[in-house]
Amino acid sequence: MSKSVPHGGKKRAKAPMKTLKRLLVYSFSRNKTATGFVVLFVLLASVANVTAASRISYIVTELIDKGVNADMWGVIYPNIIAMGCIYFIGSISSFSYNLIMMYIAQGTLKKMRDEMFAKMQYLPLKYFDTHTHGDVMSLYTNDVDTMRQLLTQTVPQIISSIITLLAVFVFMVLYSITLLCVVLTVLTAIILFTKFIGGKSAKFYLTHQKALGSLNGYVEEMTEGQKVVKVFCHEDKARAKFKKLNDELNEAGVKANTYAFVLGPVNNNLGYLQYVLVALVGALMMAFAGETGFLSIQCSVIEAENANRVAVVAGMLVSFLMYSRQFNLPLMQVSQQFSAIVMALAGAERIFDMVDTFPEDKGGDITLTYGEAENGKWAWKKPVGDTFEYIPLKGDIRFEDVVFGYSDEKVILKNISLYAKPGQKIAFVGSTGAGKTTITNLINRFYDIQSGKITYDGIDIKSIKKDDLRKSLGAVLQDTHLFTGTVMDNIRYGRLNATDEECIQSAKLANAHFFISHLPDGYATMIKGNGSNLSQGQRQLLSIARAMVSDCPVLILDEATSSIDTRTEKLIEQGMDKLMEGRTVFVIAHRLSTVRNSKAIMVLEHGEIIERGDHEQLIAQKGKYYQLYTGAFELE
Repeated sequence: MSKSVPHGGKKRAKAPMKTLKRLLVYSFSRNKTATGFVVLFVLLASVANVTAASRISYIVTELIDKGVNADMWGVIYPNIIAMGCIYFIGSISSFSYNLIMMYIAQGTLKKMRDEMFAKMQYLPLKYFDTHTHGDVMSLYTNDVDTMRQLLTQTVPQIISSIITLLAVFVFMVLYSITLLCVVLTVLTAIILFTKFIGGKSAKFYLTHQKALGSLNGYVEEMTEGQKVVKVFCHEDKARAKFKKLNDELNEAGVKANTYAFVLGPVNNNLGYLQYVLVALVGALMMAFAGETGFLSIQCSVIEAENANRVAVVAGMLVSFLMYSRQFNLPLMQVSQQFSAIVMALAGAERIFDMVDTFPEDKGGDITLTYGEAENGKWAWKKPVGDTFEYIPLKGDIRFEDVVFGYSDEKVILKNISLYAKPGQKIAFVGSTGAGKTTITNLINRFYDIQSGKITYDGIDIKSIKKDDLRKSLGAVLQDTHLFTGTVMDNIRYGRLNATDEECIQSAKLANAHFFISHLPDGYATMIKGNGSNLSQGQRQLLSIARAMVSDCPVLILDEATSSIDTRTEKLIEQGMDKLMEGRTVFVIAHRLSTVRNSKAIMVLEHGEIIERGDHEQLIAQKGKYYQLYTGAFELE
């Protein structure tokens, strides 16, 4: 499945039985040999339990028919030894299939997590915009864990129950049709009640899993933002919202479990009722053992040559009572696990929803290559018939009447037209929400435009494979993110084949080398929890060094120096200037001092470019940029 994950699939109908079928196929189709052994051992265990019960009837019949004497031991001993051997085989078989199921279940959950994570790498950003981090984490923890009990306990129990029911049914038919009718009457009531409760409970368990994901997301959000919560004294508000989410989770859990917990006791009582009815009808059969009609005996298995019909019925009744318990016990056990079954199916449905989400479109067939073109440098490799055309990568990016919105009702950018020639530095300024970051996200094709056109070296970026497009773009984002690992590892994240010397040189250009050298282990210092052991400014310097080592022809700097003090900013300007030589650079900044030397500055407002030009031209216009620069108007 891992190979097919990136290509996605059709959305699945949401139905418990379809989800169960899909989960079983997913779990057992990969382990056919192990599954075969599970079925074999379950069959042996079930048949052993049923067969052992039949030996009881012979013992009881012999005791009643012949009484307690020396001759009876010739019948009792062999049957007791046979029962012991049969139960021993059943115990070994039960141990074996439970052990195998444990390996199958753990292997299935491992594969599921692997494939979920692999699929997650190909999901569009829109998926993460609409799902909290906590909700996604809940898929890997709570939802996956609900399936562990289903696969390790419930599934083998269901297989065992089916085989046991069939075997017991055969023996019941041979023993007494009359008593079998009593059992089937009560069984019908149990099935109808289980179906009714199942329909009521399933929807609440799905609501419960969703509520649990929402609560986890909120807890994660509050944990990460504790400093902000405390600074603005929002403890009471945070607690109130948590209480609301926790109450919703509690309400869903109570409703789901109320139905599930009612199922077990009611079915148990119906089972006891069945036991009493079988004993009662059996007693009447003993009373009328010599009569014919509805209450006459039909026990061909044990009557044989026995003349004492009462002894035969007594032996049959004892075994039949054991069979009636064996017939109900699997149903009782499954009904007791009903909550786990429904919860597991709810978790599986949420996981399959994520797996079935259509992945990000990989883009066109134009790829990025190095060294194949005539100039021996980076070039776009465009298929033309049976050959290829090589277009030198220069960094010429143009927007032509671009319209974009996250939804058709909410348009963010309106008819944006601009160009950035190779080696030019283009800056975007404007209020928060004006669309500055959105423009750079469109260059990366994190989102696709509604209309218009974006070209890269004269090529429509929709024709370029996304992975190759993004390889040509280096970025320093507003929200810095570092990964668990050493400082060197995090710098090398920009280009995995970069040498230590190249990483160190990039750190020097970003002015990060000085503080790195003073860390306890220098470049080998471990970074914890997204850089919690570094200051915000240090984290951003590492992010800049990471972009520098990528050595991309186009750079996107989204508030790249927002967390760096003015002194540090001036120190890295020279390094940044060297980095930007010969590269196309897009800069987003609130500090207008950082964009003064840009070739062109775009002033955005409400998704439109209202002013454009270099610093001197915009100052001369005395428009919005002039107001921003002179402090007459401040960015929000």
